[in-house]
Amino acid sequence: MQAEPTLQSAVEEMDFAAMLEASFAKEPERGDIITGTILAVDYHGLIVDVNLKRDGIVPRRDLERVGIDPSSYQVGSEVDVIVVRMEDQDDNMILSVSQAQQSEDWKRAEQMMLSEEVWEGIVADANKGGLIVPFGNLRGFVPASHVVDLPRNIAEDDRKGYMTTLLGKKVAVKVIEVNRKRRRLVFSQRDAQRGRREARKELLLDELKEGEVRKGVVSGLRDFGAFVDLGGADGLIHISELAWHRVKHPKEVLNVGDEVDVYILRLDNEGKRIGLSLKRLQKNPWAQAEEMYHVGQLIEGVVSRVAQFGAFVSLEPGIEALLHASQLSDPPPVDPTLIVHEGQKLMLRVISIEPDRQRLGLSLKDVTSEERERWQGRSEAAAVDETTAEADETAPVAQDEGSVDAEAAVQ
Repeated sequence: MQAEPTLQSAVEEMDFAAMLEASFAKEPERGDIITGTILAVDYHGLIVDVNLKRDGIVPRRDLERVGIDPSSYQVGSEVDVIVVRMEDQDDNMILSVSQAQQSEDWKRAEQMMLSEEVWEGIVADANKGGLIVPFGNLRGFVPASHVVDLPRNIAEDDRKGYMTTLLGKKVAVKVIEVNRKRRRLVFSQRDAQRGRREARKELLLDELKEGEVRKGVVSGLRDFGAFVDLGGADGLIHISELAWHRVKHPKEVLNVGDEVDVYILRLDNEGKRIGLSLKRLQKNPWAQAEEMYHVGQLIEGVVSRVAQFGAFVSLEPGIEALLHASQLSDPPPVDPTLIVHEGQKLMLRVISIEPDRQRLGLSLKDVTSEERERWQGRSEAAAVDETTAEADETAPVAQDEGSVDAEAAVQ
């Protein structure tokens, strides 16, 4: 008859099973990160129990590599290590604390690159190629092309000088490349700034309202318009919104650094664009156009530009009228430049006016020869008067003979 199992025998079977499972436990391989218990701390480093037949050793030089004093560890505390060598000549497993910490830093860098997180670090070194920014136990690099505010086409010596001014300063960066095998960790300050400005722009788009007026600072000028910083994010004043008169380049109206009041013209939440205007805060000259001009009126203007279909004529700042080629002569010229040129002053007749559409039509051929002659006569007379006035202002003051004799007698 078989004996009933006792409590002691059951416990022994459980202990044996645990020991058997442990004996079949897979040994760590080179490169594995494991957690061990510190058995001893001495001048040479750490002795670590990693739950195997033999203990592991962390050399002192490995700890010094990451600036750790072995005496800072306590016996019995746990430590994360990476397996460097399974056994040395003394059958010891060689472990590394520094590489384990670096491995965690590599993982963190990879996660930050995926999440596009912005991180702040301190510039530890610099050269003409870029900036060195420590990241945990790794050294990250910010290429010169990704450094904010570095002038373009700067000479190499000047570039290095600029880089050194950033030593010890805090910089916000994004991780743009992680390559463990080549030990490459690359940051971008430019991408971080762009990301922050985009986030700020999203907040501004929710905050701003079309039609309101905001203060800003001109941050950049381009051929097509001016960028204005509204407090961490830029809006654009298109060149057509700078002034009511024609502007060839934004620098005619604004300079970088100017503080300006701007009108919120358009908000594009989907495209994350903010359209601004300067001229909407100025008096619209077309508002008085209907009172100032009427069909049949003779007016004086200056040709501002010539096109194939005719010429544009400036009547006053902000009001530009069209002199169509068909209104130049009978028959119309093949090339308008045969009759008019830029900067030419003309006497013209108003033939149409549409203030709401900001359109005004002119004619040169409807001006009679008598009207043109009278206008030319008045223009020539005005030019003579102007020349005479200038001559009078520059001519020396004449003295009569009596005054000269009196002065001589005094002397």
